[in-house]
Amino acid sequence: MKRSLLVALGPVSLVALAACEPVAGTDGAQAGYAVTVPEDVAAIAAPYQDLSSARILPGDGCYWYSHKGPVETTLLPLRTKSGNPICTRPQS
Repeated sequence: MKRSLLVALGPVSLVALAACEPVAGTDGAQAGYAVTVPEDVAAIAAPYQDLSSARILPGDGCYWYSHKGPVETTLLPLRTKSGNPICTRPQS
C-alpha cells in the first residue's frame, strides 16, 4: 500500500515542484531599463510605490517598479493615486 501511494504521488510531486521553477525572461531586474522618475511623474504616483526601482518597459512604454513582497519580488505597473497606469506614450 505504501509503495503504490509513493508511485502515485511521484508525478504529482514533480509537477508541483516544477511550478516553483523560475521562467526565463520574467526576472524583474532584467526587464526594461532603470530610470530616474521625473518630478511630475512622482507627484502623480501613488505613495506606496518604490520609485527608486522604477523602469520603463520597452514593450508598453509604461513605468514599472519592483514590489518586494514577503516571498518574491514582482514588477508592478506604476500607478497614479486614482489607479491609472503611468506611461510615456498613449496606450492603444
